[in-house]
Amino acid sequence: MSKRGDRVVPPSSPGEWQLRFAETAAAVGWEALCQQAPGPTRTAYDILLLRPHSLANPGRQHRLRGELGSRRIGGRALEQWQLEVTGAGRVWYAIDRAARRVWVTRATAGHPSETD
Repeated sequence: MSKRGDRVVPPSSPGEWQLRFAETAAAVGWEALCQQAPGPTRTAYDILLLRPHSLANPGRQHRLRGELGSRRIGGRALEQWQLEVTGAGRVWYAIDRAARRVWVTRATAGHPSETD
C-alpha cells in the first residue's frame, strides 16, 4: 500500500510487463538506486517493462546461475534474472511469464557478494 510522499507509478501500458516488489528490502534498494543513479535506473525500469528476458546484452542482463537461477514466489518457482544497472548496482528479478509480471527480488547499489 502506498503512503503519502511515495512516488506515483504509472499503470502498465499494453505490451508492458507489470512490475512489483517481492519484498520490502527490494523496494528500499530500488529507492537507493533511484537516488544514486537516476538515469541508469530509469533505463533498467524501461528494460524490465518491455523486455525482462532479453538475451541481447548478456553481459548486463542474464538469468542467474545455480540455486540463484530460480525463486519461489506465491508457491511457484520462477526464473530469476539479474540486470546490471551501474558498474556495481544490480537488480535481481523473477519473471512470471503467465501473468506477465516481473517481481523485483533485490535491488542494490553495490555488487551482490552471492555472484562473486
